[in-house]
Amino acid sequence: MPNALLVYPEHPPTYWGGNFALEIVGIKAAFPPLGLLTIAAMFPPEYDLRIVDMNATSLKESDLEWADMVFTSTMIIQRVSLQAVIERCNQAGVPVVAGGPHPTTFHDEIKGVDHFVLDEAEEIFPEFLRDLERGKAKAIYREPRKPDVTQTPVPRFDLIDMKNYDMMGVQFSRGCPFDCEFCDITKLYGRVPRTKTPDQMVNEFELLYRLGWRGQVFLVDDNFIGNKRDAMNLLPVLAEW
Repeated sequence: MPNALLVYPEHPPTYWGGNFALEIVGIKAAFPPLGLLTIAAMFPPEYDLRIVDMNATSLKESDLEWADMVFTSTMIIQRVSLQAVIERCNQAGVPVVAGGPHPTTFHDEIKGVDHFVLDEAEEIFPEFLRDLERGKAKAIYREPRKPDVTQTPVPRFDLIDMKNYDMMGVQFSRGCPFDCEFCDITKLYGRVPRTKTPDQMVNEFELLYRLGWRGQVFLVDDNFIGNKRDAMNLLPVLAEW
């Protein structure tokens, strides 16, 4: 059974991360790595999964010894930590798969990665795993289409230690109808907002509740009302729940 280690590299201290304020209340990180938790839900059941969020815990040598392959997801601000993770994996002889917003834009600047899975992963990640199992995995996988997020699985919140976090994150939509010059969201996710169904969102909230979460839940959407109709359809369902 393959061992897949999902590693979320460290953020440097920033105002947004609230690093110093979180220390005061005994919390290690603001949010869990929602992207990796969503990827985790796309693995077939025969994989053994572990997640290491380096903002909440350290990446140990024993983690790399356990892993058959390391999967990372990063934003640009994590690039220094990502490179350090890659170097450790290279030294340990563990193959690295990289994805997320940072590699999607700058993969040609990242050295030491065995496979890149770029853009949105719902449709190409299963293809990558099939190729990997056949020993025919390519160096780069790209997804030019924008996936139907109504097919996105519920994130694997069960893989994290919830007490490390200030709040949980959920995603309702991707994409934004606007094109602000300072923002790369339309480049990554397009200008047509795609939304999950109300039932999907209730399932995510239900899982968090069953796992014992009673704190804040942060909607990570870049523009929650990019599709006003779908947003308004969601709110009464959440209110009733």
